[in-house]
Amino acid sequence: MSKKDIKKVVLAYSGGLDTSIILKWLQDEYNAEVITFTADLGQGEEVEPARTKAIACGIKPENVFILDIKEEFVKDYVFPMFRANAIYEGEYLLGTSIARPLIAKKLIDIANQTGAEAVSHGATGKGNDQVRFELGALALRPDIKVIAPWREWELNSRESLLEYARKNGIEIAQKHVDENGNPKISPYSMDANLLHISYEGLHLENPNNEPEESMWLWTTAPEKAPDVPEYLTITYKNGDPVAIDGVEMSPATLLTKLNEYGNRNGIGRADIVENRYVGMKARGCYETPGGTIMLKAHRAIESICLDREAAHLKDELMPRYAKLIYQGYWFSPEREMLQAAIDATQKHVEGTVKIKLYKGNVTVIGRDSIKSLYNDAYSTFEKDEVYNQKDAEGFIRLNALRFIIAGKNQNRN
Repeated sequence: MSKKDIKKVVLAYSGGLDTSIILKWLQDEYNAEVITFTADLGQGEEVEPARTKAIACGIKPENVFILDIKEEFVKDYVFPMFRANAIYEGEYLLGTSIARPLIAKKLIDIANQTGAEAVSHGATGKGNDQVRFELGALALRPDIKVIAPWREWELNSRESLLEYARKNGIEIAQKHVDENGNPKISPYSMDANLLHISYEGLHLENPNNEPEESMWLWTTAPEKAPDVPEYLTITYKNGDPVAIDGVEMSPATLLTKLNEYGNRNGIGRADIVENRYVGMKARGCYETPGGTIMLKAHRAIESICLDREAAHLKDELMPRYAKLIYQGYWFSPEREMLQAAIDATQKHVEGTVKIKLYKGNVTVIGRDSIKSLYNDAYSTFEKDEVYNQKDAEGFIRLNALRFIIAGKNQNRN
């Protein structure tokens, strides 16, 4: 598809400097009608100003889409991922990764609704997000044209972006320039949604530098958290949390509440060097307060509700599942296949988990379920009437039989 074939393009638009420049660039470079999409994922910033900015840049009011998708994000993306206990490379709770397929889905929905031939995003050619956005878009609409300006234009620095903005009359927020109007580099590249906030760049690019305390925005420093532990009880049904302290909540409301618990108790900070999909290593810092609590609680309720072999197989599948999300394969047949297998294990995962939060630590102090497989008649260390300890001898001998045969054979040699 050539540039002249593109009459309309849907842009993932935040209203910030980069996407405002992209909006103007698309109008000039492609001579296309631009439609903007701004997602409210619970990032903690007002999204409505993006409407005013888009209209000021010449976008028709009917072509400005601002959608509150927090509930859909948590219910249909975050919760399924947490049923799998997904962690990438042992540490990353996939906060950025899991938001991208939903954004891609909405871009395609709007493209279909408005008759657009293309979608566009502001991800750079160095990162993972370009892959996630584009794999999602192409999986949902194979004929869509994806425009990635960072892979096409020659604006390869903050200074060049600011100069382009000045030449084209694009509003420059004060945070991007100093008192003399010169370019000012933001301390970090950040991404936020209801599940997490991330930080990359500058001071963090040296993996030996300790993060500055002033960087963390969502969580109290663990050493400054309250001196008295805080307690809560999370109720689970079909593998998803549905209530806190007996009060039922919608998915987004529940995650918001868990974030509040985690924030004031210093829960969920992580400092990670991860292997990016495009090949390089990258250092990032993350705050995932509610997700950290949720992961610990979910494993606790599974510990009494899941069959041993189902639990072990699920743990074996988890790294593959996490990698699929990290690499942008949410809409792939293999992710859907794994999701079906994981969800099948969650039918009886229900009950309550008691949690203690204290200075950065999440401690499980109780779990209970009417579908629990824990049976103290068998597990007790006291006298019981149901378990014959002599049976263990035959079990051990049968499992050791191959060792015994091999050992005898070696002795003969």
